Amino acid sequence: MSDYPVNMAVKPEVEAFFDEATNTISYVVKDPTSNACAIIDSVMDIDMSAGAITYDHADSLIAYIQKNDLDLQWIIESHVHADHLSAAPYIQEKLGGKMGVGEGITVIQEVFGKFFNEGTEFQRDGSQFDVLFGDGTTYKIGNMDAFAIHTPGHTPACMVHVIGDAAFVGDTLFMPDGGSARCDFPGGSAQDLYDSIQKVLSLPDDMRLFMCHDYGPNGRDIKWETTVGEERKHNIHVGDGKTKADFVKFRTDRDAQLGMPKLIIPSLQVNMRAGEIPTDEDGNPQLKIPLNKL
Repeated sequence: MSDYPVNMAVKPEVEAFFDEATNTISYVVKDPTSNACAIIDSVMDIDMSAGAITYDHADSLIAYIQKNDLDLQWIIESHVHADHLSAAPYIQEKLGGKMGVGEGITVIQEVFGKFFNEGTEFQRDGSQFDVLFGDGTTYKIGNMDAFAIHTPGHTPACMVHVIGDAAFVGDTLFMPDGGSARCDFPGGSAQDLYDSIQKVLSLPDDMRLFMCHDYGPNGRDIKWETTVGEERKHNIHVGDGKTKADFVKFRTDRDAQLGMPKLIIPSLQVNMRAGEIPTDEDGNPQLKIPLNKL
């Protein structure tokens, strides 16, 4: 059983927004007793060939919140994404709310600050965010109690956010037929990911789990919601009592066959800055492309 302060009696209202370009699911999570809400894992659109940033996906979240007269209190990143850009500062400018990420962001900033040759002016203390979550950190969304679980393995900054009977797992887990996320980024660890998944699977069987990504394995329709019980029984990578040794071997062998995400270069530069786009010495938006490093 879980050692965390779970309250299954609280049932947040969850609205999902699927981004087809990145297979990302963003969420608006509402307190059923008030108009308070949070956004989890927003997306900023980028056209690399055109060098253009747009906000269609973020605008759909903003429109939903405004239409329903909601009070945005949190803009949460489950981790520093390598496959899409965060729209957190754009949304914060429009609607307010605190931006939060796991305290492992400082590890990501240290590693990729050097990778992108950012120099001493780039702060590596997580200060670009309003709040850094640690393991067990509690917070409120209106009248709802929420808490974060540190789930390293995919990245050092990964967190699962538990809000009543709903948990938002980031890339710690995929749907049962999707398995788990890669562990070969800097700071990743298949051993750590297995242990992190066990934390999630210690939550109550009926806990709703919401994915950050889905790719429709074997041609099925896109899905993003399951339960702890379903993952424990049927997850193809860790379910049905699969051992840590088996998982680590499979994950390591599988990761060695994977190419890099197509948006990894812009995503890391932007997301380690809490969604802000880096600039050149004249203040113009500019991304770097380090060669022969990945």
